[in-house]
Amino acid sequence: MLDSIRTRLTLWYTGVLALVLVVLSVTTYFVFLRSVERRTDANLNELSETFLVTLRAELEDQTGPDPFKAAAQVAIAEHLFRDQVYWVADATGKMIVSSLETVPASSGKNSPPPDLLSSASFQEFLKAASHAERFFGKVRGGRNGYRAFARRFSARGNNYTLVILQSLHAQTEMLEEVTVTFAWVIPIAILLASVGGYFLARKSLAPVVAMSSQAGRIGAANLHERLVVQNERDELGLLARSFNSLLDRLGESFERQRRFMADASHELRTPVAILRGEAEVALSQQARPVEEYRESLSVLHKEAQRLTHIVEDLFTLTRADAGQYPLQPSDFYLDELIVECVHSARTLALAKKTSLAFDDAAEAPIHADESLLRRMVLNLLDNAIKYTPEGGRVTVQCRCERGEYALSITDTGTGIPAELRPRIFERFFRADKARSRSESDGGGAGLGLAISRWIAQAHQGRLELTRSDSTGSTFTAYLPANSGRTEFPS
Repeated sequence: MLDSIRTRLTLWYTGVLALVLVVLSVTTYFVFLRSVERRTDANLNELSETFLVTLRAELEDQTGPDPFKAAAQVAIAEHLFRDQVYWVADATGKMIVSSLETVPASSGKNSPPPDLLSSASFQEFLKAASHAERFFGKVRGGRNGYRAFARRFSARGNNYTLVILQSLHAQTEMLEEVTVTFAWVIPIAILLASVGGYFLARKSLAPVVAMSSQAGRIGAANLHERLVVQNERDELGLLARSFNSLLDRLGESFERQRRFMADASHELRTPVAILRGEAEVALSQQARPVEEYRESLSVLHKEAQRLTHIVEDLFTLTRADAGQYPLQPSDFYLDELIVECVHSARTLALAKKTSLAFDDAAEAPIHADESLLRRMVLNLLDNAIKYTPEGGRVTVQCRCERGEYALSITDTGTGIPAELRPRIFERFFRADKARSRSESDGGGAGLGLAISRWIAQAHQGRLELTRSDSTGSTFTAYLPANSGRTEFPS
């Protein structure tokens, strides 16, 4: 059950709410208790003031043998309320009069006990109050005890002590009612909050559950399906859009992989079929002229070379995709590398009666992987020569622009149609019809441009088709012109 996010959210919400309610209730209880105690103390102080005013007024009217006691009895009779006890003593602490003697005690269950004024708790209170003019304290007795207040006063030149006891029964009952109220309200509030929190969490997470169910049904067969975005502005909408973007990238990756496998199978099937056919023909007859065997071996060797080239290109791209093709940069001159590549490609150009020229360029020091750049330049030259008709021209230029070298290779072929240009760097893609390529050309498998673009990107550069029309095409490789050592991605 705890594995469910809804349950955990509900438990967290309920726990936090319970903690807040308990803390709030305890705080409210103690604040209320302090307020009641202060109000009780203020009431006792006010009773003492009115009692003394009445006592002094009655003392002026008394003419008997003990006027002070008579006046005190009258004052007690006038100010005595339920649950209160008055006690008056002289300076020596000897009791003069008390409400328990003046007014007969009632038989109610909240009436003061007869031994209240002689109890040890009351005597301890008197002892503590003897050192202060005014003193508040508590006296045990009765059902819930008493709040006691003692003060010294003078009358007709003598000192006296007045003690008023207020029963705490009503205060205790009120606090108990508050406690019972909290004891009922808090569990009910927690129960309602937990139920409401669970349904709220369930409703809030319902889109997540729906997305999870829909995502669980998406596989390779229906990778085109997408999650439903209910609200694009909230977090769940952002999650759904991110997941849909992931599915888009996966779909593109699956499509590239499927097309790659299909193209690779098609490219490998032709040389393998030729190898098998030639071998079967060579083995079909026991006695054949030596020239025929040499011709068959020549065909086998040619197709084996083509097959080896395709496999090596595939292996290079596979290692590049996996980031396992480490670069080995060194310092050299790019212009000298281009001259060497142009010299190596002249044989191919002469075979097709195509002129190959390299415009003179200034020194171009660079820190890069020389073997990979050589492969890129040769791939671009081979591509340009193959798709340039006889009598055409291939021109190579190298210039420095805004901190980077621009290596351009221009041919005079028929150009690439606009609708095919976005796909020319795809693996195994060959615009044969657009470039007038014949199978007799001995062309590659359509991996040269893909490998060349990866080499440029691995050197923090780029390879672009900068021009293509009926007069020919221009491929330009942009490479950083760094004279010092630079780290390159693998």
